[in-house]
Amino acid sequence: MSVVARRPNAARVLVPVMVAFGGALLVLRPGLAGVGEPGRSLLLGAVLLTILVASLAVPGARRRGGLSAAVAVSGAGIVALGLAWVVSEPRPPVPWAATAVPLSLLAAVAEEALFRRVLYGRLEPFGVMVAVVGAAVAFALLHVPLYGWAVFPVDLGAGILFGWQRHAAGTWTVPAGTHAVANLLAVLR
Repeated sequence: MSVVARRPNAARVLVPVMVAFGGALLVLRPGLAGVGEPGRSLLLGAVLLTILVASLAVPGARRRGGLSAAVAVSGAGIVALGLAWVVSEPRPPVPWAATAVPLSLLAAVAEEALFRRVLYGRLEPFGVMVAVVGAAVAFALLHVPLYGWAVFPVDLGAGILFGWQRHAAGTWTVPAGTHAVANLLAVLR
């Protein structure tokens, strides 16, 4: 029996609505540029927290990998990020504020709850490859309004890595940790 077939009817409606709602909030992030500080940080924090809480409220599958799988997959993801960081071109500095670190960590966890917990879970009954690639493409596309098309290949690659981690570890929390490390590297670079 598929994961979707076991969910109550309300969850079948809630999942697509949550993905659309969370995606819309993420697409609207560039509109916050006109809001002055500290309002922008508070508003962005509220948006990300809303996505996280709503994503966690959506019923999900309860498949879990073992601790050793999670550790191995986490290590592989962090090594891959480290290698990408070493070989990547220098990027222009990101404007830094006292809220940059906590907001980037919250963004990582909220995005992974939406993409690797909710969307991946919704797509998984169609096959692991569909779930990994579908969530990765959505992840990459939702970053385009904020960063431009130049980051699409990087975000697609990161999304595929996070999707592989989600599949191999059996939980969305492993890619959330890797994503948090990636965002931290970007902010502190």
